Amino acid sequence: MKRITVLLADDNRVVRREFRKILELENDIEVVGEAKNGLQAVAMAKKLRPALVLMDVAMPLLNGLQATRQILKAAPATKVLIFSAHSDEAYVAEAINCGAMGYLIKQTAADSVCHAIREVLNGNTFFSPSLHRRLHKRNPKE
Repeated sequence: MKRITVLLADDNRVVRREFRKILELENDIEVVGEAKNGLQAVAMAKKLRPALVLMDVAMPLLNGLQATRQILKAAPATKVLIFSAHSDEAYVAEAINCGAMGYLIKQTAADSVCHAIREVLNGNTFFSPSLHRRLHKRNPKE
């Protein structure tokens, strides 16, 4: 079985550790690195070429949205899934404009992060359920 390689990018060490624990319970997911700021995330993505970067928005040196643009330019095969405490629709829209394939709210991400990773790698978008409902109400045709 081919393992899904994931780079965790969050400035909070505790958050990175907790998400690593969640992901490492899965047989098909391997955390290949952890970045504590946006610049480090870009450098590690270029070097490690993970299948997916789980990216926070608010990070030092280079925010997650700017880092997403740079990662997708340097490693187009890598997918980016945003996970953030920010649930404002403007952040979600900007993340999608930057090329992210989905957006998870940190408070609910633990329950669905593995499912979200698999969906994104299958070419689908994924949003936390609360975001999905709000976005669907705005654009019921989608």
